[in-house]
Amino acid sequence: MMIVDNDLISIQEARILAENAGRAQRVLATFSQEQLDEIVEAVAEAVGAQAQALADMAYEETDYGNPHDKAVKNRFVCTQVREQLRGMRCVGVIGRDEHARTMDIGVPVGVIAALCPATSPVSTTICKTLIAVKSGNAVVFSPHPRAARSIAAALDIMIDAARAHGLPEGCLSYMSTVTKSGTAELMNHPATSLVMLSGVPGMIGLARCSGKPVIYGGTGNGPAFVERSADIRRAVADIMLSKTFDNGIAPSAEQSIVVDSCIEREVRHALQECGAYFMTDEESLRLAELLFCADGRHKAGMVGVSAPVLARRAGISVPDNVRLLVAERKYVSEADPYSRELLSPVLAYYVEDDWMHACEKCIELLLHERNAHTLVIHSSNEEVILQFALKKPVGRLLVNTPATFGGMGVTTNLFPSMTLGSGSAGRGITADNVSPMNLIYIRKVGYGVRQYTGAQDAAGYGSRVCAAQGVMAPHDSDSRKMQALHRILMEAIGVMDGAAHR
Repeated sequence: MMIVDNDLISIQEARILAENAGRAQRVLATFSQEQLDEIVEAVAEAVGAQAQALADMAYEETDYGNPHDKAVKNRFVCTQVREQLRGMRCVGVIGRDEHARTMDIGVPVGVIAALCPATSPVSTTICKTLIAVKSGNAVVFSPHPRAARSIAAALDIMIDAARAHGLPEGCLSYMSTVTKSGTAELMNHPATSLVMLSGVPGMIGLARCSGKPVIYGGTGNGPAFVERSADIRRAVADIMLSKTFDNGIAPSAEQSIVVDSCIEREVRHALQECGAYFMTDEESLRLAELLFCADGRHKAGMVGVSAPVLARRAGISVPDNVRLLVAERKYVSEADPYSRELLSPVLAYYVEDDWMHACEKCIELLLHERNAHTLVIHSSNEEVILQFALKKPVGRLLVNTPATFGGMGVTTNLFPSMTLGSGSAGRGITADNVSPMNLIYIRKVGYGVRQYTGAQDAAGYGSRVCAAQGVMAPHDSDSRKMQALHRILMEAIGVMDGAAHR
């Protein structure tokens, strides 16, 4: 009987892939931006042709969301992200100020360890690959075990296309035997320079213990506030579109609604017209028991499931047009399951007296799971919007747009990305929509443009330099010049004597 230790296999594989990636990246670092761009275009073209097939595979493997919306995300990355990358300069001279005589040089960080979620496995993998190659980095993936087959299929397509266009072998790879120990080895390996982790909160502790910079993209308990000056029908339509897309598992989808009390009846009616069902307290409790384990984890098979299916499983009778389940709540607490991240077409619903109380409620929700990811405000009051922007502990504030599409950069001018940083909670180094610019460091170059004359410290170093060089500093007499020269010579003799004795 042969005993196979998958942990040891995974650890060894991680070491080999990281070492190969380190060697390959040193070659890739010599590539021009134009060479990198050619590879990016070829990769996006090849994998984009399989967007629907890969979406179908991801859905069949994970049972999360729906294949149509997953294909939309795949095409978004292969088109909108690809178009945004065109013309960007990430390596070499990326900025020059002729007047100030300064230059910025983009330098790749090196080897990136990348972890992708089971909720958006293919689109996130494609996005990470494109931005890593664009910025001259090697990347080694640790696929999510629940989505390993679809992630591997996407990577195989991209690896073949990249190699055919000159990418050094080893610059793009993935672990075929994935264990927690192997992933930790990959993150801790000396060749690894940065960890990019999306939607795998269970690994954030190990990632931070690696001592490497961590880019963390979670989902989190992101609320949407509907303020009294909002266009109510538009706000409700945006929330419904966003929260039902891919059955509520997109990176920045709303998890709750906070409503200004004076417009609550109109908001409730508009939600019901659009297919929202307000559950009773007893129905909310039954659904919560179905969604979460006692320790707060999501139950298997309940993530990314449609509202009618959830209702049927919870024994809730709903109309045929229902697309969203709503649980009315008053407080945010550890004991309330609806204060947690709801990866399904389910929303918690809070009513507050005014925008100031709503502000406090939003802060509670954002900090409850320590992700502080995305907040949406629907309002036409610019002062209220500004106060939310100034005071909310959140990675991104979206205004009058669906959270899912605004956060990804589809309906906003934020950088189009599938990795949305949650750095405001201290879990990662950035709260950006992650782009190639987050995967480089900038070497600063400054030309000398003025002489140091000693005017700032006439009795100090500047005067001594002037004296030693035989230059008359302003207001110096010959006597002062000779005294300064003598003092410098004596200091030099003392330094030499000390060095000789040592």
